[in-house]
Parts: sequence; structure tokens; C-alpha cells
Amino acid sequence: MIQVSIDEKALEELYLQKVEERLNQLESHLFYMNSKQLQNYMNVSWSTIEKHFLYDEKFGAIRLGSRWLFNKKIVDEYLENHYWQVRQNGGDMLSWKEVKDGKRRENLQS
Repeated sequence: MIQVSIDEKALEELYLQKVEERLNQLESHLFYMNSKQLQNYMNVSWSTIEKHFLYDEKFGAIRLGSRWLFNKKIVDEYLENHYWQVRQNGGDMLSWKEVKDGKRRENLQS
């Protein structure tokens, strides 16, 4: 008689590793996003993107004719960094932006 034993912990780790590998493969296929894809990805309106992100040179946006394209990897890095900056300064994006913009104006006047 043959007995088979399965290490459930090892099986779960292997499963999660393979899922992560596949997600990374799928993610790599979407290198650039258009404006509609970006809106869906960020779950915000185009006006919010324009107001808070689009014109920051670190955001990863390029203009191609009348269209905007966004490098997904750069957008991800920007949003991760942006998230932590806002969290470290009270967690309110609008207040953080006012402080950040105020500092820029002060630096320009100096």
C-alpha cells in the first residue's frame, strides 16, 4: 500500500510563490498606461490626477501628441513614496500639498 503525506505549509508557500511569479509576469505586460487606465488604476478622477500628480516631473507622465502615457513602474514608485510622505505629515493629502507648495514658494522667493 502506498501512503502519501502532504506538508500543507510547504504546499501553501509553493502556491503563493507561483501566484506571485504569475502576477509579476502579468504586471510586466502592462508597461504604459493611458489616462483612462491610470484613472481606473488609481481609482480617482482625471481632474484629481491633473491637480495633484500630473505636472510633478517625478510622476512618470509623458505626452504623445494629444495623449498622456504613464510608466506604470514609475507611477507605482511615485505613489508609494507619496503615500509615506503624506502619512508622515498628518495623513491629509490636501494639507500636505498646501505645506509642500508653500515651502516651494518660500524657496523660490529666497
